[in-house]
Amino acid sequence: MSQDLSMAGDVNSGAVPQIILNEILRQPLLWSTTLESVRSASERLGLSRKLQNARVLLTGAGTSAYAANAIAAAWPKAVAVPSTDLLVDSERYLHEIDVMISLARSGDSPESAAVVERVRALRPKILQLAIVCNENGALVRAGVDGVIALDPRTNDHSLVMTSAFSNLALAGIVLAQDDLAAAIVAEVSKRASVLLADIDQVCRRAANRVKDRIMVLASSPLLGWAKEAELKLLEMCGGKFPVVSESFLGLRHGPMSFMKADTFVLCLLSNDAARRLYEIDLIGELRAKKIGYLTGITDSAEDRDIFDEVIPAIAPEADDAQRTPYEIVGPQLLGYHLSLRIGLNPDNPSPDGIINRVVRGVRIHSAPSTKQSA
Repeated sequence: MSQDLSMAGDVNSGAVPQIILNEILRQPLLWSTTLESVRSASERLGLSRKLQNARVLLTGAGTSAYAANAIAAAWPKAVAVPSTDLLVDSERYLHEIDVMISLARSGDSPESAAVVERVRALRPKILQLAIVCNENGALVRAGVDGVIALDPRTNDHSLVMTSAFSNLALAGIVLAQDDLAAAIVAEVSKRASVLLADIDQVCRRAANRVKDRIMVLASSPLLGWAKEAELKLLEMCGGKFPVVSESFLGLRHGPMSFMKADTFVLCLLSNDAARRLYEIDLIGELRAKKIGYLTGITDSAEDRDIFDEVIPAIAPEADDAQRTPYEIVGPQLLGYHLSLRIGLNPDNPSPDGIINRVVRGVRIHSAPSTKQSA
């Protein structure tokens, strides 16, 4: 890209903040290292055997929870439960679970270690694994049975998670569908590197079209992507613009009332032909109702006419369940430029400390004594 990525500065001083931009742009360089890290750890821990036919629970908080959703969509016998739910309602979700995999950037959020300890007390026979960007966090020290530590560069230093999300999601998808994931990582990484400049320019333009509120649309199995895109845009603009995510078919069932003529609508089109037909029908309805500035993530020339703006798709040939780690780059760059546009520092778009890099203020309460069971 044309920007000098070696410079850093504060938006108020006139220099463009670069920490988060570097973290977004280097993701294609890290995806292959994540594949290697997971394969190496899987062999060391014997996970091919341990995970075969296992009933897996994936957990994390916030962005890590959305990574868990994306992984579960690629893992037929897995379920995703946020650690923020698992901590307060553990027994509901542990029935017949064989393996729990915790996902975390820092691993220092209070719920991370507490969930491990809570599950250990309730179901000591559940195999507990962790996928982390920081191998020195509290989650690792909580006594999990195995750790998959990713490249330290995935441990984002900026406030919001970008590279950490894509690599945590990819790591879990590699565990779920190793052969499919491995078959596309190199090609998709190369394509992303080539497209980054174009995606950045489109997102810079698109950020200027956000006027009032944002709607994010996707279909299963990309709803984890949609929730993370929603969160990134909300965090990066410091809550200035309301953001809602929904499925294409779900939008008609009430959430369309959120939308206005100038609502910015971000659509990730499916690579599945049947899903795409439903999605295009919905986009046509929005167009007919004159609702929204429609921006699509797609690679099809045929789709370009139905959108006001198009962000090039990074994985236009991949199975939808594999795409979340790659297609999240567009929303990340959109959030970055939106943050700059409204005068925030994208490296820390919450200068008043409303949100923090590592969650604070959570007091862990001792659970009532319960009878241990297998």
